[in-house]
Amino acid sequence: MSDPIITEDVIAAHGFSPDEWQEVLTILGRDPTFTEMGIFSAMWNEHCSYKSSKKWLRTLPTTGPQVICGPGENAGVVDIGDGQAVVFKMESHNHPSYIEPYQGAATGVGGILRDVFTMGARPIAAMNSLSFGEPDHPKTKSLVSGVVAGVGGYGNCFGVPTVGGEVRFDKSYNGNCLVNAFAAGLADADKIFYSAASGVGMPVVYLGAKTGRDGVGGATMASAEFDDTIEDKRPTVQVGDPFTEKRLMEATLELMATGAVISIQDMGAAGLTCSAVEMGDKGGLGVRLDLENVPQREDGMTAYEMMLSESQERMLMVLKPELEAEARAVFVKWDLDFAIVGETIAEDRFLIIHNGEVKADLPLSKLSSSAPEYDRPWEETPAPAPVGDVPQVDPIDGLRSLIGSPNYASKAWVYEQYDSQVMADTLRTPGAGSGIVRVHGTSKALAFTSDVTPRYVFANPVEGGKQAVAEAYRNLTSVGAKPLATTDNMNFGNPQKPRIMGQFVGAIKGIGEAVTALDMPIVSGNVSLYNETDGAGILPTPTIGAVGLIDDYTTAITGTLQPGQMLLLLGDTAGHMGQTALLAEHLNRNEGDAPPVDLYAERAHGDFVRDNRGWIAACTDLSDGGLALAAFEMAAASGTGITLDTDDTAQLFAEDQARYLIAADFDGAEALFTAAGAAGVPLTRVGVAGGTDISFGSVSAPLADLAQVYQTAFARSVA
Repeated sequence: MSDPIITEDVIAAHGFSPDEWQEVLTILGRDPTFTEMGIFSAMWNEHCSYKSSKKWLRTLPTTGPQVICGPGENAGVVDIGDGQAVVFKMESHNHPSYIEPYQGAATGVGGILRDVFTMGARPIAAMNSLSFGEPDHPKTKSLVSGVVAGVGGYGNCFGVPTVGGEVRFDKSYNGNCLVNAFAAGLADADKIFYSAASGVGMPVVYLGAKTGRDGVGGATMASAEFDDTIEDKRPTVQVGDPFTEKRLMEATLELMATGAVISIQDMGAAGLTCSAVEMGDKGGLGVRLDLENVPQREDGMTAYEMMLSESQERMLMVLKPELEAEARAVFVKWDLDFAIVGETIAEDRFLIIHNGEVKADLPLSKLSSSAPEYDRPWEETPAPAPVGDVPQVDPIDGLRSLIGSPNYASKAWVYEQYDSQVMADTLRTPGAGSGIVRVHGTSKALAFTSDVTPRYVFANPVEGGKQAVAEAYRNLTSVGAKPLATTDNMNFGNPQKPRIMGQFVGAIKGIGEAVTALDMPIVSGNVSLYNETDGAGILPTPTIGAVGLIDDYTTAITGTLQPGQMLLLLGDTAGHMGQTALLAEHLNRNEGDAPPVDLYAERAHGDFVRDNRGWIAACTDLSDGGLALAAFEMAAASGTGITLDTDDTAQLFAEDQARYLIAADFDGAEALFTAAGAAGVPLTRVGVAGGTDISFGSVSAPLADLAQVYQTAFARSVA
């Protein structure tokens, strides 16, 4: 079959700008073949090359004494002591999930799990951060049900506990939902596997499931805005099989134990193309592939289709040739394909041969490390106008507006569809703050959280970026964990618009400042741009996934409120009402600046909580909804009423940062006040636990009535 003719329309459909296409012609000194054009398109698109973001990603702090491996590999690796490491990453599958919610979300989970076990780590935890359009938008209900079913369907069948995450709704996501998937695994610190190929003439081995036509062009699709041709892009969405992935994980970990692996890479975006190019480029080698040896599940596949397929559950490995028999036996046992499809070569070439015919012969280094890099024009986000007068509101009415919104109602409808207990090491399940998973066979535990407040980032990208990191820091601290490191998932609109690029730059600056101050380096991540439909972009959503360590899980702060306990507020309340949840949900106003983030106070208050956790019965950070929502959530989780000493709107609903709500018995409270005086941190008594009501000053309502609203509002809105 002859290749299609390369026309201007074909070039544009593959995502090339005129300048980029000219650069391809200059590099080759000739016209490319159709397969070569596809390979350049896959490697130079935004999703694979990070061409609009590399300049700014380089400014992020990525090192520290705890960091074994930072960005650039399949996942980040962080030391947790005793010769062990946690391996983790977060990635987006936004565009596929909007086109085909179930498979888009499912394969997002599958891809992030492969990133972890490709490094030699057994996955122990998953999270997800989901952003949808308005609940009454015609697509929202089907997107929510499909995405949640896809996340649960894949993760539950694979057998990894989902221990945390977040779900939000905003009209900016009407045409472009966000599905960010996180996974973490455990490995021996001295047995991490990397992707850089080494040695000339080493076999390149294809592992896992067979290649089909699903997902062809997926990476290019993910690097463009949506328009009214969206339904035409359905074939670019991959199809996943979690049971095959489970076998692939077991086979891969068993294979690694044989000593046969020189390097290994997940076949994710751009499939065989990206995995082969990255392995060769990192090792300074070329790669030759013989495509007739690629296991295929469809007849008549072309070189173009095989190179750009994003069929799932596949890996690429460089093998020690003397151990081929042992390696092959492992994959035969697990009923998975094992095929030698090429070899490493000394020349800087990416040579693709199909049935004896050269389909591509390209300089390999030009495809990856020499891909285009742009310094996009950007505009600083203007300072927002100050928030107008915020009237005093009935605090029960204000609370009812929050807990009756799907943004702040219980997400039990979502996380009850996820298996959070598989592997039997989960100590804290979703819905109660950071998830906690025991490090099996030790006294240690790891805590996980995912955080961002997009409306803050939209109003003030720098402070919003800081706040996302600070909230992750507080969520880990609230369970007694020492924050270790972070992964970022940068979801933004079209970077060719200076206003959008300015949001990205500002968020990066804020994130960098915060991870430095809080000693939480970025060790992995993902950038997802062009999240727009018909020119309307999403709220900037730089999701922060964070991991913390608890040396002795018996000291974790996991208690619930008990009658008679005192409620203490750590931190100052200045009454910041700009961009608050109360303003948005109760007063239908979107005004003001994001709250300022004092990173010195964040660190000092976090240290105080961890240093004094023995006196703390229960703890939560204050974020959306301020003191009122935090206190209610504590009460709802325990079935115990609370009385706060004030009914002032600003004191109850302000969203000042660096604050925690702490419950302690009388002796604990006394000890905490003494410690706070010594540490110089602000700690005040704000109420008491007990009874059956939620009371703010002289205003009250039965906890049972409010809990009913809280527990049913989400399903009523979108289920």
